[in-house]
Amino acid sequence: MRTFGRRQVVEPTRISLRDLAAESLGGVTQRLARSALTAMGTVLGVGTFVAVLGITATASSQIDNRFTSLMATEVLVEDVSRAKTGSSESAFPQDATARAERVNGVQHAGVFWSVSLGAGESVRSAPVDGAEPGRIPVVASAPGALEAAAPSVSEGRVFDDWHDRTRRKVAVIGSSVAARFGITTLETRPAVFLGDQAFAVIGIVDDVQREPDLLLSVVIPRSTALALWGSPRGNTKMLVSTDLGAARQVAAEIPLALDPARPEHFEAVPPPDPRTLRTGVSGDLSDLFLLLAVICLVIGAVGIANTTLVSVMERVGEIGLRRALGARARHIMGQFLCESSLLGVFGGLIGSALGVLAVVGVALHQDWTPVIHPATVLAAPGVGLGTGLLAGLYPAWRASRVQPVEALRR
Repeated sequence: MRTFGRRQVVEPTRISLRDLAAESLGGVTQRLARSALTAMGTVLGVGTFVAVLGITATASSQIDNRFTSLMATEVLVEDVSRAKTGSSESAFPQDATARAERVNGVQHAGVFWSVSLGAGESVRSAPVDGAEPGRIPVVASAPGALEAAAPSVSEGRVFDDWHDRTRRKVAVIGSSVAARFGITTLETRPAVFLGDQAFAVIGIVDDVQREPDLLLSVVIPRSTALALWGSPRGNTKMLVSTDLGAARQVAAEIPLALDPARPEHFEAVPPPDPRTLRTGVSGDLSDLFLLLAVICLVIGAVGIANTTLVSVMERVGEIGLRRALGARARHIMGQFLCESSLLGVFGGLIGSALGVLAVVGVALHQDWTPVIHPATVLAAPGVGLGTGLLAGLYPAWRASRVQPVEALRR
């Protein structure tokens, strides 16, 4: 109170930031169990925020690596001559594999097509077993196409140039086809019947890195299919595996290597631009997981707001006493806002640490390289602060509206 002449003026109550922080810290530490449970929502929200963004970046990097090692080394060449000339003959020459493999950067190459069996013919595990025609596809393939597909063989082997050159009746089947026919081992020398023709199964394939449709088919040598069923009636393709980084150049050169006079009869499909693929995949994953992180933060904010509002209702007497001793409404509001903000910051710090540990744990389990942007970790405490501040607005406003007389009367 100051005296100006004969008048006495009451100075407005002030509170320093230091005192405000001390009061707020005291309010948080006096109820440690409740404060810990209140901050748990922010811990989970911020931890999820850091974890999902880190896992997104790590998964995007892993997808990029797999694309580089697989898709960036694959070229598919299609025979488009029938659409342009109306010819029923395949445009691929007899020595298509040799011509393609002479192109610099090509590792393996081979022609393949779907075989059209005769009327009433089907794929069976016995001469007559009542199987429906056409349910299991038959693929005629050059040995180079199988090598380009990079199969993982669980039993036996794939056929080679000798089988193709001597027109052997051998077959390679996928594991699902083998399970359907009840073939579990090759020691009994099983066979599959394509119409009336018996083909000895020499290999069972568990997986392929390219052309996954081969896993659902019966694959036979190209020359054998030509001898039994004639020229291909459908679209003929060539599968090419290349050195890393050579796929787009190979795609540009291989039509000319196959037929210098009519390269337009072939359409080589190069792999897509890895930067475009990576950007698209990263964007999709980021949007999805960021939405999940925001939902978790909203749940955490609701938890803080609910607990802070309950705290206001329980501390009505304390609020009334402070108001009676001169604290203004803005001081009360500032105190509760500071308390909720402290809970948000603590939750953000703990959540960011747990999120980083989650990213590292997932990466180690999957044998990946963890990728976490520093900005994500640095922003986590700020996200927690903002969450706590927004969550405490309404409870703090309610606390500031408490009237001292009614509060002390309670």
